[in-house]
Amino acid sequence: MITVVGTGTGAPVPADVLAGAALVVGGRRHLDAVRLPAGAERIVLGPLAPALETIAEYVGKELPVVVLASGDPGFFGIVRALAKRFGAGMLDVRPGVSSVATAFARIGLPWDDAVVVSAHGRDLRTAVNVCRAHPKVAVLTGPGAGPAELGAALGDRRVLVVASALGDPERERVERVTPAEAAARDWGTAVSVVLCLDETRALGGLRTVAGVPARPDRWALDESDFAHRDSMITKFEVRALALARLGPRLGDLVWDVGAGSGSVAVECARLGAAVVAVEKTPDGVERIHANARAHGVDVRVVHGSAPDALDELDDPAAVFVGGGGRELPAIVGACARRARRTVVVAMAALDRVPAAREALTSAGFACDGVLLQSSRLAPLPGDVTRLAATNPVFLLWGVRTPASSEGVTQ
Repeated sequence: MITVVGTGTGAPVPADVLAGAALVVGGRRHLDAVRLPAGAERIVLGPLAPALETIAEYVGKELPVVVLASGDPGFFGIVRALAKRFGAGMLDVRPGVSSVATAFARIGLPWDDAVVVSAHGRDLRTAVNVCRAHPKVAVLTGPGAGPAELGAALGDRRVLVVASALGDPERERVERVTPAEAAARDWGTAVSVVLCLDETRALGGLRTVAGVPARPDRWALDESDFAHRDSMITKFEVRALALARLGPRLGDLVWDVGAGSGSVAVECARLGAAVVAVEKTPDGVERIHANARAHGVDVRVVHGSAPDALDELDDPAAVFVGGGGRELPAIVGACARRARRTVVVAMAALDRVPAAREALTSAGFACDGVLLQSSRLAPLPGDVTRLAATNPVFLLWGVRTPASSEGVTQ
């Protein structure tokens, strides 16, 4: 058997587990904290592949192996790699308390509604976008993806709780800092986990399903669900197809350019994405804020005109362009150069379709589109119904091809 022991947040390794071990594998600090039995080989975990090969040799000789890991080794830990290589039936897992559970316990918050994301050996962008979109996130950090890097990317919209050396009675620290304060410090190598909180919503409510919030029960909401001016809003038929082509999801950043009422921005946020809405009119900015509050989502609103207002934004996964006028080709081109996956453009004017399509194809996107014409049921006197036509809208979408991905930050 391979015995996997979770430690590192205060729980000692049981002496009987180590007593008969022929091989003990773990991080240097875990190995230094225990007394190995006489004759046992010790391997400090670095690259995983060589350690697995050595474990395989001992397993092949039917010699007992102990693996020391942090917290709960089945939670973003080594259990997955061991089970894949040797089979789950070969493992005797003794979990400890995870760093996530310990960090939330230290600040007195429940965490059944927290979203947990790992940035250890992974692209930090996903963790940043999850933190932007959700009020309670735990980030498992790693080299180049720690509190400083997270704080630098987030701006001032959250509070970070940096938990270091959890379980060590002499070195443990749990500190609340602003993202700017986090970005300005060297945190060293002792960070266990970073909690990213919107403290106005961090307590949360009663949950039935833990972790990632459930998807909304409906989308393409009625126009009446949003504050808007003179029907200047993306109609729900158009919004439904736009959302299908945008594919907003947890970990994505979506731009809504020429956001107007922010209906697309809000719907993308409801589906789990981090969203930036760009709007040039002051009253539009206020409406977007109001609609985001009404639907309980966090949308960052940038007051400015595209394409110039896009320069300082992080690269998006997907972009919806719902305005632009004569500047539309330049706006679509600017979005297409930055979007990693797709750009969707809604237009009422036939004359603007060729230029928008050219902007997408010139950036290497595979382009498609439809003219959407719908008629809704409308009552007439005498308890009868007619069909009331909505204004036709052209919807174009461009999908980045593999060849066009070169030069785009992935």
